[in-house]
Order: sequence, then structure tokens, then C-alpha cells
Amino acid sequence: MERNLTKEMSRKERAEHLYRVVTSERFLTKQGLGNEVPFFICPFPARDGLKMIEDRRDLVARVSHAGVKILDLSLYELAVEILREREVLDQILEIEAESEKSEIKELLQGVLDPQDHLIPRIGEAIDATEHDVIFLSGVGEVYPFIRSHSVLNNLQSTAKEAPTVLFFPGNYTHALATGASLDLFGELHDDKYYRAFNILNYEV
Repeated sequence: MERNLTKEMSRKERAEHLYRVVTSERFLTKQGLGNEVPFFICPFPARDGLKMIEDRRDLVARVSHAGVKILDLSLYELAVEILREREVLDQILEIEAESEKSEIKELLQGVLDPQDHLIPRIGEAIDATEHDVIFLSGVGEVYPFIRSHSVLNNLQSTAKEAPTVLFFPGNYTHALATGASLDLFGELHDDKYYRAFNILNYEV
């Protein structure tokens, strides 16, 4: 079951909770989700970004030893791969200093469009790698060129078999008046998304 309020957790408590959830049969078999897609948000304070990288890597290693296979994907690394393959990265680096930020943003958003480019790349990784769970990270690094809710909305038809966990530097809040919101860095309150479960509230 999922509680309504996110539990306040220390770094160690969060790590232990994630390990317990990700290795549980209930989580791996997607029990208790109703008809919702098996998407989970792992919110964490933006100030803990570097610590979360370490903790996520440790988690991947720990659950792997427990026999759970993780497909660990970084939106940032995928974005850089796409830019390199399309021979856009060097061009952007050359024109960045003389260009308006809005122009760079528009160019990157076109090249990295989730539906046309990013999700198909994630789909290739899903098909090519045996896995039980998908981890997605790098959310803060690709903002504002790629938005979390856009990735999740477009990913629903591609990543519907294995549970997917998005590591999110900010808050995932639910309010009766406004619905659910992904608040990046705890400050940007404009990404509406309601179809994911807060993994910190998930009990096994």
C-alpha cells in the first residue's frame, strides 16, 4: 500500500527502504497498482544530488547481488549520445557563447524530443538488456531541455512491463486542489503528473 504523506528519511533510511522495496516480490510483480502504469518517483533533496548518484550505484550493486537485474539509464547520458550521433553537440558548443539561451533551448528540445528521439532510444535499451527494474536518473542535468512529465507520459507505452523508478531532485506532491506535481529542485511547480507512485511511501 502507499501512504499519503512522504516519510522523512535519513540517507541511510532511504537507502534501506529502496533496497527493501526493489527486492520485494510485491514490487517486482507490480502488485497493488490497480490499472496504473508501474511508474515510481524517488524524490530527494536537490542538495543531495551527488550523494544520490553514489547511493543509486550502491543500490544497483546491492540488488544485483540479491538477483534483481537493474537497467540503469541516465537521461543526461542518453541525451549526449543522441547529440553526438546526430552531429549536433560540437555545433552547439561552438555557437553557445554567441547565441541566446532561448535559441539553444529550442534547438535542444527539437533534437531531444522525447517522443521522436529519447523514448525510442530508451526502448532500444529495454529490448537489448535483460532487466527486472528500470532506473532513470539525470533529470536535473537535462532541465529545461527535457521535462520529467514529458518523459513519463511518452514512456507509458514503452516501459509498461518492468517497474520504472525515476530519481527526482525535488518534491513529488499530491494535493486535492491541484492534483499531483513534480516540483523540480523543490521550486519549479509546473510539471503536472499524477500516474506515478511515490516509492518512499510504498510499503512491502
